Amino acid sequence: MNRQNYEMTTSDLESLIAASKPVKMMMLQCGTPQSPQENANAAWKRLGDRMGFDHMTVRPTGKGDRFFSAISSNTEMDKGEQTADKVKSTKD
Repeated sequence: MNRQNYEMTTSDLESLIAASKPVKMMMLQCGTPQSPQENANAAWKRLGDRMGFDHMTVRPTGKGDRFFSAISSNTEMDKGEQTADKVKSTKD
């Protein structure tokens, strides 16, 4: 496994905090809202998809609220393509 350190933006942190807050439930016929945990998990998944890590492997690093480590979600094939792209862009 390839655990890496990450740093999210202040905006990302604010989004995660907002997603973790309880949702007010209105007495309508539209069903129950997602729980704060489900909302937080969805926010971590979006962040992981964007930054390239498995959202279920996040651990704090102790450096601050915006810093964490996680296992990279890039496959070996993705890494090879990224390396090839970097080599190509440096030759251009």
